[in-house]
Amino acid sequence: MTVVVATKYVSVEEMAVLAEAGVPVVGENRAQDLEAKHARYGNAFRWHFIGHLQSRKAKIVNATCELCHSLDSESAAQRLTIPALVEVNLSGEPTKSGVPPEGVPAFVELYPQVRGLMTMPPATDDPEASRPYFTRLRELAEANGLSELSMGTSQDYAVAAEEGATLIRVGAVLWQG
Repeated sequence: MTVVVATKYVSVEEMAVLAEAGVPVVGENRAQDLEAKHARYGNAFRWHFIGHLQSRKAKIVNATCELCHSLDSESAAQRLTIPALVEVNLSGEPTKSGVPPEGVPAFVELYPQVRGLMTMPPATDDPEASRPYFTRLRELAEANGLSELSMGTSQDYAVAAEEGATLIRVGAVLWQG
């Protein structure tokens, strides 16, 4: 399993702490922040894009990252040149990005570099409440012949690991005292 350190709330200057600690993989949510952080730290990390991918930002992601966790539109798929995970909206929440589960097979056909799936379950204080979403994502990946699963955050990473996550995204838990 790969731990992806989410750097959404980490400043360019604070990235030095992660580099000094030997963190190998970081995930950024915003393309403009990714560009600024990469300009300063370049090869200090392996870079992943974990935020919503707008097709007009694909060029930055292509130039910087080894993996995009959040592919969910045909327009972004047409511009992305790196391996990706399809973001799946398993909860059906209208405020969340992602394709519906039934849209996964079409994305796998559309974008041959799809390696797996990613999901964000509804926010909760109970990590166990995320389990059904992680189980469903694993089943969906298996049904589509995909091996990578990006699931789990600071709140529920242990449950995600139990359910087969190959990538977990943690951030806040690393900065708490």
